[in-house]
Amino acid sequence: MKSFIEASWNGWHVLTLLLLPLSGLFCLVSGIRRLLYRIGWLPTRILGVPVIVVGNISVGGTGKTPLVIWLADKLTEMGFKPGIITRGYGGESDHWPQEVTITSQAQQVGDEAVLLKHRTGCPVFVGPDRPETGERLLSAYACDLIISDDGLQHYALHRDLEIVVIDGVRRFGNGVCLPAGPLRETPTRLARADLLISNGEARQGEYLMRVAGTEAVALDDRDRSRHLASFADSPVHAIAGIGRPERFFSMLEAAGLEVERRPFPDHHPYRADDLQAFSSQPVLMTEKDAVKCMAFARPNHWYVPAMVEVEAGFERQLEALIKRLTDG
Repeated sequence: MKSFIEASWNGWHVLTLLLLPLSGLFCLVSGIRRLLYRIGWLPTRILGVPVIVVGNISVGGTGKTPLVIWLADKLTEMGFKPGIITRGYGGESDHWPQEVTITSQAQQVGDEAVLLKHRTGCPVFVGPDRPETGERLLSAYACDLIISDDGLQHYALHRDLEIVVIDGVRRFGNGVCLPAGPLRETPTRLARADLLISNGEARQGEYLMRVAGTEAVALDDRDRSRHLASFADSPVHAIAGIGRPERFFSMLEAAGLEVERRPFPDHHPYRADDLQAFSSQPVLMTEKDAVKCMAFARPNHWYVPAMVEVEAGFERQLEALIKRLTDG
């Protein structure tokens, strides 16, 4: 039923009309809640360092996590010591918040949290309460800036800079709030964000970002890698348990690969059985999938690290905004 509802979000159907009253109620409650935070009737907690929120107004994958990785690297290059907080979606731990370490398991803290730790090396803490998670991080590390992966709608956490990531292809679907559409907030919310960046195609007022990969890394030996083009001589299996798996498959096909697509639900908890059906042919997956498949990796299992490219204007504007924040 859930997948059927999600399929209807790209247009208007009978189901859309039936769900419209619930969407109206969702928008009303969301708007009132946001207003209560703005006027101070609901408390907002301020951390001791600037907070950058990277989020979106729609459900599903837009490319937030790859951008957070790029942002963490950029801030480190600028001389900052950033820390990262995230929800830990899919994690089954019975205590929050907690630190994510190199040995943390995706089953406990969530796949995105493990990916962020491995790719950035920054302190990463997870928990559903964003202010508490941020405070726990700052009590353990001398970070001078916090990046919140997602959390645009978590208004209990004061933010100094908002970056909204937009799916440049799907945009906002039918433009309706949940459950009749894919939106957590209406598009008018974008006017209050500091930076808008679009994954794939950008419109006026948005900066362009592209997420791509050029090489594949072996799951059983991260020192072993191959250029993607080297897989073009024979068919490959591709799996993806992300918000928009077709984006990963299209990237592989654009590199000249003949791909047998195998999508999984977002945050799918992989087991060895999921990959046993594949023969000795190469199996390519996203890095987010790979953190959950390491325990049963075989020599023909590869992941493709996602690399972000942003246009120069976004980088310049980001640097100016951060300088304004940190200079007081």
